[in-house]
Amino acid sequence: MRTTLDIPEALIKESMTLTGAKTKSQAIKLALKEQIRSAKRKRLITRKGTIDLDIDLDVLRDRK
Repeated sequence: MRTTLDIPEALIKESMTLTGAKTKSQAIKLALKEQIRSAKRKRLITRKGTIDLDIDLDVLRDRK
């Protein structure tokens, strides 16, 4: 999908340098993937301790 964006050139160059991206498109894709990963991780962290899985590891590992 083609989209026109107004992104500062310095920001794109810094992103390409830090990530090793060869093209501007690759740099944008990497940035978006990282943003999505970070948002999902934050959402998962907020759920910490709220889900009771009721798992007995001894039973799962055939120890009993």
